[in-house]
Amino acid sequence: MTFIKWTCHDRRHFSSTNSLLSKCHPSSDHWKLPAPEPIFCFEAMTTVNITRDILHRQIRDKRASGFQRFHHVTDPFIKRLGLEAELQGHTGCVNCLEWNERGDLLASGSDDQHAIIWDPFRHKKLTTMHTGHTANIFSVKFLPHSGDRILVTGAADTKVHVHDLTVKETIHVFSDHTNRVKRIATAPMWPNTFWSAAEDGIIRQYDLRDSSKHSEVLIDLTEFCGQLVEAKCLAVNPRDNNYLAVGANGPFVRLYDIRMIHNYRKSMSQSSSAAVHTFCERQKPIPDGAGQYYVAGHLPVKLPDYNNRLRVLVATYVTFSPDGTELLVNMGGEQVYLFDLTFKQRPYTFLLPKKCQSSTGDVLNGKTTNGVSNGIHLPSSHLCFAGSQMPSSSMELPPHLEKIKQQANDAFARQQWTQAIQLYSLGIHQANCNAMLYGNRAAAYMKRKWDGDHYDALRDCLKALTLNPGHLKAHFRLARCLFELKYVSEALECLDDFKGKFPDQAHSSACDALYKDIRAALFSKTESDDKKNNSSIRFHSFSRKESIPEDELVLRERSFDYKHRYCGHCNTTTDIKEANFFGSKGQYIVSGSDDGSFFIWEKETTNLVRILQGDESIVNCLQPHPSYCFLATSGIDPVVRLWNPRPETETENGRVVEDMEGAAQANQRRMNADPLEVMLLNMGYRITGLQGVGPDASDDEDSSEGQVQCRPS
Repeated sequence: MTFIKWTCHDRRHFSSTNSLLSKCHPSSDHWKLPAPEPIFCFEAMTTVNITRDILHRQIRDKRASGFQRFHHVTDPFIKRLGLEAELQGHTGCVNCLEWNERGDLLASGSDDQHAIIWDPFRHKKLTTMHTGHTANIFSVKFLPHSGDRILVTGAADTKVHVHDLTVKETIHVFSDHTNRVKRIATAPMWPNTFWSAAEDGIIRQYDLRDSSKHSEVLIDLTEFCGQLVEAKCLAVNPRDNNYLAVGANGPFVRLYDIRMIHNYRKSMSQSSSAAVHTFCERQKPIPDGAGQYYVAGHLPVKLPDYNNRLRVLVATYVTFSPDGTELLVNMGGEQVYLFDLTFKQRPYTFLLPKKCQSSTGDVLNGKTTNGVSNGIHLPSSHLCFAGSQMPSSSMELPPHLEKIKQQANDAFARQQWTQAIQLYSLGIHQANCNAMLYGNRAAAYMKRKWDGDHYDALRDCLKALTLNPGHLKAHFRLARCLFELKYVSEALECLDDFKGKFPDQAHSSACDALYKDIRAALFSKTESDDKKNNSSIRFHSFSRKESIPEDELVLRERSFDYKHRYCGHCNTTTDIKEANFFGSKGQYIVSGSDDGSFFIWEKETTNLVRILQGDESIVNCLQPHPSYCFLATSGIDPVVRLWNPRPETETENGRVVEDMEGAAQANQRRMNADPLEVMLLNMGYRITGLQGVGPDASDDEDSSEGQVQCRPS
């Protein structure tokens, strides 16, 4: 595939001229287009003719905005991303950043209780004001359609303040919350309205037109999750402002229809005034259908284990994609997850076990599904047919993809699991109906053993079996994944199915080893259940789960699973760590990390493409510019850092982390470390004992899988 290499030889930074793409023309002396160089690249399959696009933009004005959106953030820009400037003015940690709609102003809030408005292109402070807060500021927002005059802040003093920047005065103070206010959200469609999330578990709605100066309780999470729940983040869908996403402690992320809630309460107030109700009647705070939950399928099962290790799961940031069809969640204590709001899928673990009773298909959720003879049922949306025949795993790959697969196999043989996973993911992105690629990636996930890897491996095994029900290795790996995910009975059922389908493998060393592991786990589980039943004090009967209302349990059981998972960063120390879409189409994902770096992934392949050192301690905030390849970050340091593509003649970039795999592995060890050790790490101490934890620990999976999984296909 041939690409055009294009260069700007102007040493001036593009951000200071507001954007190379919108200001420089091909006729300018600064632009030189060398003869096309053939650059063979397997990372992208679309040809970009930059010369044609520039000419069309110059000739037709209506093409200018499309040009800017298409070339907003590109792979060459990401590879040249570097530090442009540091904005100094705060005296404490900078906890929040916010661009205005046009992108010519940047607001920041800090532990010093001040808000600063910056001119990011001239690197100047325009306005500094004390907000009136008496504790750390956690959120700052421009109110839409206010001419960038009204700024809203939320802080740890439990208050929400509204400021008029033109006169540097606080014009409203709301004191309705009873715990720290963590996030403010606004919506273009509702110019006088905004929302807040606080650690009292309540989402409040404010209307500045209301003379009462009080807010309305929109959602009270304590009614569903108990008094210990804390709301940490929220976001409004940019395309449909009626949808509000809420993150709290725990693995579930909630999506609410604001309009349905308001209509329901209006109808309830009218009916209550017209009729007499008995004391026994219970009115639901949220109507049926107004809430939908999302969760990474393996987390509810892992939650007890995480709790035992004092590892807290909390959604520290939620945001929607530019087109409003996807929801991105930075899950504290775990990874970054992307949920598809259009093509939803149930968590695979919620579908287990579903024993196939017939070869003609069974009914699941009211739809007929073709039975997969591994004893596990898949929803019909997971099946992929080519005409009336099932695709074969031996379907030949194009030469360039065959080369990628071979490179992945070589990396697997060298035990470079992450590199193998990234190469398999690249191949799957371009050939998503090839069972062999899914099966091989599952093997790499199972070897790497990072948090969530066994669940991703289970998903890949099920996909491979959907494409090719005769995939021997995928079937066996599925049984192993179920065992590792603590679905012991289902693992035994799956292994029995495997033995019946592949009798030649029934007495292999791999099958025997897995069978022994499963039997031992079942015996241990039975013994522990007996001890609980015979104990004088049955602690398990007082579990918090009993206090969860039936409505909440139903919503959790109906949760939808993630589409993509992004690994490598660490999010265990702060509960304000952000993850965001980068690019007009959300082509990239960015996230801060506890190691002082920020990470950039390709959205569709989930591959890690760049790590940059953004703070001396922790990067918490990342806010991409609305229209330029320009990024603002902040963290523990009392500065705001601005990042953009550096000139090609700038050879050194001291902020780049070259060993990306090493950094990602170190973060996995950090996430699984003892909380005291993590605290010492954050203070700068070196903990040598962590070297044997996580990805670098001994790998004894070969002995348990034997000949069934000795190498990828």
